[in-house]
Amino acid sequence: MTAPLAADPPRPVSRASSVPVVFSAGAGIGILGGMIGLGGAEFRLPLLISLFGFAALSAVILNKAMSLVVVVTALPARLAAVSASQLAGHWPVAVNLLAGSLLGAWAGASWAVRMRSSTLYKVLAALMVLMAGALLATHLTTVGTLALPLWAQVPSGVVTGFGIGVVAAIMGVAGGELLIPTIVLLFAVDIKTAGSLSLLVSLPTMLVAFARYSRDGSFAVLGTNLRFTAFMAAGSVAGALLGGLLVGVFSDLVLIPALAVILLISSVKLARHH
Repeated sequence: MTAPLAADPPRPVSRASSVPVVFSAGAGIGILGGMIGLGGAEFRLPLLISLFGFAALSAVILNKAMSLVVVVTALPARLAAVSASQLAGHWPVAVNLLAGSLLGAWAGASWAVRMRSSTLYKVLAALMVLMAGALLATHLTTVGTLALPLWAQVPSGVVTGFGIGVVAAIMGVAGGELLIPTIVLLFAVDIKTAGSLSLLVSLPTMLVAFARYSRDGSFAVLGTNLRFTAFMAAGSVAGALLGGLLVGVFSDLVLIPALAVILLISSVKLARHH
């Protein structure tokens, strides 16, 4: 007997999915993400699988929907911090990355719906290790710049954008963990502006992945779990706002390694998931 495809219907969701539990879980994830300036989708994904019992692909699609809500909510706040005129001066950076990330998002979503469930769990586990590394590198080290000539910078942006689009689509995340250091490294943009640019790149990239997932039968999980998604997304947004107020309460030297360990433990659990 062959292993089930990743697009197979999910097993029944855990009884833990009552409204207070769902909202609280989303809020907890949002607080973690808000304290480090991210949406927290990489922490939400293993929770959807381990606590709420969704199959891998279903969890990815739900995670993508909630990430989209969080990004749309965060965008006005970021535009208030970094003006539209400031961002306009960096439009070539966004276009350069989007040239790759849009293709990557479509390709990543296409691969995800065709993978066997067992394979997708292992891929997600490997990508969570990547996210843990990116988290440590971005927050505990100083990201330098490569100062590449234009002829090398543009193709590097396209290739890197493609890879980020693939990762974001397969995990159902916005990809800010990878986009922000990439923008700083390749294009010598300050990290505050890079954070806003990453949202402008993430939004259309996520919409492309979402459009690809909508063509697959597994997308029905969103319709059948709309109430669940709405409450967890609401909790994520509320938590992210609270997490933003808690920035600096915990030292990054303690918080970031702790979050990286959470990701690594989650990756081991996903790799062993049946």
